[in-house]
Amino acid sequence: MVTQKVVLDTNIFISALGWNGKPKEIFLACVRGEYELVTSSAQIEELQRVLDYPKFSFSQEQKQIFMAIILEIATFVEILGNITIIKDDPDDDVILETALVGNASYIITGDPHLLNLKEFGCIKIVTAHDFLEK
Repeated sequence: MVTQKVVLDTNIFISALGWNGKPKEIFLACVRGEYELVTSSAQIEELQRVLDYPKFSFSQEQKQIFMAIILEIATFVEILGNITIIKDDPDDDVILETALVGNASYIITGDPHLLNLKEFGCIKIVTAHDFLEK
């Protein structure tokens, strides 16, 4: 059976670590191997930066364990920064390029800039709720 490839946006990762809910359900499904998690070094750098925001107050241990899990289960792709689609938030272009290079079927996000696209090539861009409804 071919596992669907997904890219989880940074906001989905943060929600998965901090709260129970649909983002956590999806993350745990990736951990179980139900979906193939695709990421890039550029996305991981952004995630590490956001995890350190004081408003989240994650402990060092929480962040280290969470990152270790992601690094263990994710398939990494190399991106070149060649995509410029989201002018208002260039970090979103990292997500688009990661999904494109990684041949992902879905980008799962809560970001309106990405959600407004609905699709990027053959990649569907959906909320965590909509992904679980599919």
